[in-house]
Amino acid sequence: MSESVKKYLYPANILLPKANFEKWAVVACDQYTSEPEYWNSVDSFVGNTPSALRITLPEVYLSDNVTERINKVNANMKDYLDGDIFNTFENAMIYVEREISSGKIRHGIVGAIDLESYDWHPGAKSLIRATEQTVIERIPPRVEIRKNAPLELPHILILIDDPDNKILGNLEASKNTMEKAYDFDLMQSSGHISGYLIDSEAQDIINKALSEIISDDGMLFAVGDGNHSLATAKECYTRDPSELSRYALCEIVNIHDDSLVFEPIFRVMFGVSPSDVLSSIEKHFGSCDKISGNKVRCIFGDEEKDIYIPTNGRLTVGALQDFIDLYIKGHPSASVDYIHGEEVVKNLASNENTIGFIFDGMKKSELFPAIMLDGVLPRKTFSMGHAADKRFYIEARKIK
Repeated sequence: MSESVKKYLYPANILLPKANFEKWAVVACDQYTSEPEYWNSVDSFVGNTPSALRITLPEVYLSDNVTERINKVNANMKDYLDGDIFNTFENAMIYVEREISSGKIRHGIVGAIDLESYDWHPGAKSLIRATEQTVIERIPPRVEIRKNAPLELPHILILIDDPDNKILGNLEASKNTMEKAYDFDLMQSSGHISGYLIDSEAQDIINKALSEIISDDGMLFAVGDGNHSLATAKECYTRDPSELSRYALCEIVNIHDDSLVFEPIFRVMFGVSPSDVLSSIEKHFGSCDKISGNKVRCIFGDEEKDIYIPTNGRLTVGALQDFIDLYIKGHPSASVDYIHGEEVVKNLASNENTIGFIFDGMKKSELFPAIMLDGVLPRKTFSMGHAADKRFYIEARKIK
């Protein structure tokens, strides 16, 4: 890349498998956390073929011999590097087209961002900002996974605010002149994906265009998916700085992409008495009448009940999360999971001692203004699509 062009998105030495992309690519580790049957099916499909499954740690397994699993992941990474299963594409960016469940195509650019330009703390005025509240307790376990890992595989999606779609639109128009890096169907009926190598001249054009959409207060990138993963990368870099660990691989997506629909992330509480939760909600909010509140559908067993909680102008999810946090503090047996999709909520909430909450989400047009004005949103406020549409691990990069 020309030294005269200021970099905001960096090229990287990207590793891709030489074969078997269909078994290599695996959905982000923070999906299907309450559905072990999904991961069992993936494990069966992958078998003994080299796969990202073997060098990542699905969060469904975080309570199961974690140290042993982390050590195995790191050993597998070394074996894969020594085993010559990768092709290396030096100083590369990749233009990505991903078919999602709606049939629409999501357009992105895989490249590296500089962690020195990223700050996840609320109110930060950095170039790269978190969109949701970072839960400090979630970082140390992830650091344990990353700190000794020789590779990173990104599931982080970074948003840009490019109303005219100049950056991704130009790449889409010129893709037929680009060398194809991969083109295959994703497992578990998760659509199709194609990747194209971006040459150095086009990389310069991308960075020049990025410089033109920086906000007045210095914001360019908002973390759409993978807030905690990026915060973990920053923590690992802070602890053990190096030229490799300073950067994190991710995919850049335009918030105005037609394929992007902000989906609410619902809540399901486990180990609770639904009737006690409902009475506690009434006590917490004081009033749950339709006039002053936002609707939340509560699902438990084969029953449903609509309540209306006052939010005082906040997002519904933020007010509900405050209640859930307080309730769990007072009930040691209670826990919460963050669920994509109404049907999954209904299935989980059909079990005993479980209650699910379904509510309206935020509009994607509200995101950038909200971050610039108010700082980060409540954690797990929104999701960019269903679980099957999440980013799959494909590209890898050495971080040691």
